[in-house]
Amino acid sequence: MKININKSNKTSKEQGFSLIEILISIALMGFGLLGLVQLFTYSVMNTTRSEKMTSATFLAQQQIDFLRNLPAEAFTNLSAAPIDESIDINSDGRFDYRRITEIQAAGNSWNVRVYVFQGYRAGTATATILLNPTDYILRADMSTIISR
Repeated sequence: MKININKSNKTSKEQGFSLIEILISIALMGFGLLGLVQLFTYSVMNTTRSEKMTSATFLAQQQIDFLRNLPAEAFTNLSAAPIDESIDINSDGRFDYRRITEIQAAGNSWNVRVYVFQGYRAGTATATILLNPTDYILRADMSTIISR
């Protein structure tokens, strides 16, 4: 009686993967990873956009809070012309945002509207931007009424 020590009954063609199978699997994994890289890039872009909108909303709210604390006499001077500010948040010498505040008197109250744009709009005239603000990549637009 003979005992077969080699437990594998496979032929030489059934042992391992061929080069073609390995190349196909690498290609499939590459396409899958390419999709993940695109998804990662898209999420980074959305995060950056969200951060800019959050900062712009904060700047608009900050301006409204500042104006709410002013006495009534200060509004007559401020309503003469729009307040136009260039803001450098991270102190790198480049303006990150441009904030334009309009104040209009309405009896014992004032209509306040704050626009926040991207910083590279600094060269455009204020009156031009206020004609149609949505043409200039508006990041935040807040309105309120302040009364005394």
